Amino acid sequence: MISAKLNCNGPYSAGNDNGDIDMQKLYDRADIYDLIESPERFEVNKKHWEIVFAGKHIDTLLDVSIGTGNVTLPLASLGVRLFGSDLSEAMLDRCGKKAAAAGVDMDLRQSDFREVAKAWPGKQFDCVASTGNSLAYVPNADVARALAQMDMLVKPNGYLYFDTRNWDYILRGRPRFYLYNPMHKDGVRINLMQVWDYNTDGSMTFNLLYTFEREERIFQKEQFEEHYFPVSRRFLMDTLSALGYQKIDILPYPAMMDARDPETMPWYGILAQK
Repeated sequence: MISAKLNCNGPYSAGNDNGDIDMQKLYDRADIYDLIESPERFEVNKKHWEIVFAGKHIDTLLDVSIGTGNVTLPLASLGVRLFGSDLSEAMLDRCGKKAAAAGVDMDLRQSDFREVAKAWPGKQFDCVASTGNSLAYVPNADVARALAQMDMLVKPNGYLYFDTRNWDYILRGRPRFYLYNPMHKDGVRINLMQVWDYNTDGSMTFNLLYTFEREERIFQKEQFEEHYFPVSRRFLMDTLSALGYQKIDILPYPAMMDARDPETMPWYGILAQK
């Protein structure tokens, strides 16, 4: 575990008595994870779902990697009954509080998506989803296992949905830097940059670097690592076909983006009907 010495004077600090902050997984820091969210992003995700589910009957949806609910909660305003699971207790706790504040009644359960069917015995849903590029957190063989578990919870003629970075596109160009527009919260400017490392075993490490500024001076830094196993579109399509899904649509994420070529979409969603 790496420790970084920080000036812990900000509202986002979570240090020890010595001023050190240990680098954690981002999913253990729901407060940091949610900094990128805004009312504008809520509306973007709401519009995304309107396009994805246009002309389809979706009354119930289970998100097996719901996190703090940022991608999924907008569905409640479209009349969808939401259910969620996640491996992280911190994420689920924050998701539950956000849902309650929005007046959304949600059933949330802690579960690894590779064993998610055990968390929902006897239940099936109109759509079972994995949002937030989450499938790539596990090796490809476990992605297939997770999709099979999700399939067990899909009603007949229902849908399986997930979104993912376009790993084929990434591996062709091998970019190293991914920048976000600055965010502003309570008079603090927050900058986020990702630096991508390509590991010799074929996996990738995303280094997430946050800096916090007040009066044009950095007063705090946070660093996290995320470990990914790139998964090809062909592998995903073959896995869905093996599960019996024949009607498979590929959409950009968000769905209203102009990009329509699966070869160049930076991020896409797959919607497959059972």
